[in-house]
Amino acid sequence: MRDEIKTAMLMVAIVATVVVGIGVYFTSLDVPVQNTAMHKFDKLGLKKAPEMLGIAGYINADQTLEDHLRGKVVLYDIWTYSCINCQRTIPYLTAWHERYSDKGLVIVGIHSPEFEFEKDINNVRLAVEKFGIEYPVVLDNDKKIWDAFENRYWPRKYIADDEGYIRYDHIGEGAYDETEKVIQELLQKRAEKIGLNIAVAQPLVEIREFEHSSRTPELYFGYNFAYGRNKLGNQEGFQPERDVIYSIPDKIHENYFYLEGTWKNLEDRMVLVSDTGKIVLPYHAKQVNIVAGGKSDLDILINDIPIPAEISGSDVSDGKASISEFTLYNLVDSEIATSQVMEIRVNSPGFEIYTFTFG
Repeated sequence: MRDEIKTAMLMVAIVATVVVGIGVYFTSLDVPVQNTAMHKFDKLGLKKAPEMLGIAGYINADQTLEDHLRGKVVLYDIWTYSCINCQRTIPYLTAWHERYSDKGLVIVGIHSPEFEFEKDINNVRLAVEKFGIEYPVVLDNDKKIWDAFENRYWPRKYIADDEGYIRYDHIGEGAYDETEKVIQELLQKRAEKIGLNIAVAQPLVEIREFEHSSRTPELYFGYNFAYGRNKLGNQEGFQPERDVIYSIPDKIHENYFYLEGTWKNLEDRMVLVSDTGKIVLPYHAKQVNIVAGGKSDLDILINDIPIPAEISGSDVSDGKASISEFTLYNLVDSEIATSQVMEIRVNSPGFEIYTFTFG
């Protein structure tokens, strides 16, 4: 998202070096849980999790949150609620919270917004309720916590041990088994340190992981967000802060989007000004989502006919999608990636669209 790469699958496993005589030995958190008591960990060179400054609001928590983190294993999840990659990780986070919160794990959702509407605590609260999140969430509206972690990605997970040292760092989706093993190991070490007689090791959470395929890249409707990766196919192009009358050309190309009607060009989105409008998108993917808002009803067509029920997304019924809240809407959900032409007919002015995302 923006110049951040949400779907990056990079994982940084933090290791420590123990020097004994002239030999150098390495230990990492990838070792099996049952063997961790045999290893020592030198904290030299490890970073501590930064203080969470500039919090704009709390959900499932209050200003005493950081007091409750002391002596606990803490998983910091940097996310934003309209990010599809973030949404796919939430079932794992909620399962880990349910399984390990009574064993010393605290998950903190650090909500660092991409779009302006994601700064509204009421919008975030609705998303937290929708996703069934019961762990603490803090609003990082000015991205002060994001900056303190030196982060550039959605989502990103850091795990700190009971002394506050960051022992694990993962960018993007995936690596769920690996992440849970780190949680188990750090909780077991904590239990042994404080004399708790608990067994943390248990079978890992089993949730079907989303299978990615080749797909159209994310497409942005805001002129600033699209800078350097402009995929607006109309010859009229982006015209910052102006109302532009668009016409769809005779030839269209995959991985570009095309507009019809009058649209106001804004930094992070476009807003339909005319009574009706149209978006045409030749794409290749299994899933198609939009981040949108403004009350409007949409007709969704695939290859000039109403979208078939078998590939309709979760927010489409009888070929229509109703837009009310500012959030992500799933329009297409098929078993395999295919190349199609989607047409979105917008039936009233005021519809706001930020981005297409794909799976």
